[in-house]
Amino acid sequence: MSSTTRTFLRGRRSGATATAAAVLLIGLTGCASSSAGGATAGAAEESGIDVSDAWVRATEGTEDPSMTGAFMTIDNEGDEDVTLTGASTPVAGMVELHEMAMSDGAMVMRKIEGGIEVEAGYGQVLMPGGSHVMLMDLSEGLAPGDEVELVLEFSDGTSEELTLPVKEFSEEEGHYHESDAPHSHPSMSPSGSSKP
Repeated sequence: MSSTTRTFLRGRRSGATATAAAVLLIGLTGCASSSAGGATAGAAEESGIDVSDAWVRATEGTEDPSMTGAFMTIDNEGDEDVTLTGASTPVAGMVELHEMAMSDGAMVMRKIEGGIEVEAGYGQVLMPGGSHVMLMDLSEGLAPGDEVELVLEFSDGTSEELTLPVKEFSEEEGHYHESDAPHSHPSMSPSGSSKP
């Protein structure tokens, strides 16, 4: 899904525009929401956070089966900015928010300090080669078809409980953290430039 499709205009919307945006969102995410494993209705939904297209990369056949990543789209349909501050899962001894970034001319993976901000009216896409939820010290291998319970924690005190399907990610060469070029989040700022 393109960044422009998942990005909504900031500011006050007229009734007609808001209705059109809501219809567009429902049409685009109706099926995707179920692929997130059916998030438990809770405080995060009430605050306007919507998580869709969530999945976890299988570890079968990987070079390091002790870790993997969780990927998803997080939309903030509320009126206040919110930050994804952390996550937890019973299948991993450690969970961190990670990103891919350029360092000394090379693409490296690093922990995101301060969390991932999701501005009101915008979304963030957590994806292979970009920002993601890193699951480390896995208690067991993850095969395609398995499911992973994951709780996302947000700066406003809300949380989102998800059941994520485990999927094979075959569109890669080597380790999934490797990348040939820098990636930025596709969410757009009000000025139209890509947000980091």
